[in-house]
Amino acid sequence: MRWAALPIGIAAAVVLAGCTQQELQGFLPGDGVDTTNHTPGIIAMWTTAWLILLIVGIITWGLMLWALIVYRRRRGQTGLPVQMRYNMPVEIAYTIIPFIFIIGFFAFTAKEQTSIEQPHDPEVEILAYGKQWSWDFSYQASPEVSEAVHEPAGIQAQILANGQIDGESVPTLWLPVGKQVKINLGARDVIHSFWVVDFLYKKDMIPGHDNVMYFVPTKVGEYYGKCAELCGEYHSQMLFKVNVVEPEEFQAHLDELAAAGYVGELGSDLDRNQNFPSTGIQSAVGHEEN
Repeated sequence: MRWAALPIGIAAAVVLAGCTQQELQGFLPGDGVDTTNHTPGIIAMWTTAWLILLIVGIITWGLMLWALIVYRRRRGQTGLPVQMRYNMPVEIAYTIIPFIFIIGFFAFTAKEQTSIEQPHDPEVEILAYGKQWSWDFSYQASPEVSEAVHEPAGIQAQILANGQIDGESVPTLWLPVGKQVKINLGARDVIHSFWVVDFLYKKDMIPGHDNVMYFVPTKVGEYYGKCAELCGEYHSQMLFKVNVVEPEEFQAHLDELAAAGYVGELGSDLDRNQNFPSTGIQSAVGHEEN
């Protein structure tokens, strides 16, 4: 066993060294751990959970294989093996050990979710509406935005003659890197779900109910988002892009929107449904009191 440990350890090191980034992050989508301030914690929780479950699986499979071999029926044996009514220590262990795992997974998940949902004072505040089958993005007045402006009203992704998506026609949300961002989420018609794939977090957009996301973009780049809630015939074409840029480039984009006349918010007056009850934070996302 001592002689076997060395080559096994070397082989394991070589295998791990050859892992791609996707394998290292447990095959989660995205190309790295630093797209937002939340992604490192999400990946750590995911990979740790799978590692623990893999160890439990190996032990369980080992015990099953051991029982199959040791207690197999031998040649010449007849009848049933000796029957045991119960084994109290084993049954207690089979109850307590899974309970400990459940409590542990719940505690770590609750801790990470609490961290993700922790409110902060936003430097940039976005109003995002999902609609069949596109997106409306407005930049609300905030410390980093002097006046409210909005992106042109979004349309669903267009299919080119070759069957590919026209990436230039999908709505684009701009975000400044390193700034505290708050996104107020609303829906104009049915339930949608706001999901930037590389950010490893999504949230439902429910008619008449206001949801909020808090995060800090930490890596400049272009990311892709989609609706993650089946919402009708063209759900698969409900796509958008996210440009995370330097603060100076973000401000220049806001100035371009203002110069082009895209001033103000694309608010609730564009909702298809207008009979929703008021909620406690409607004023923050542009709803009018009913």
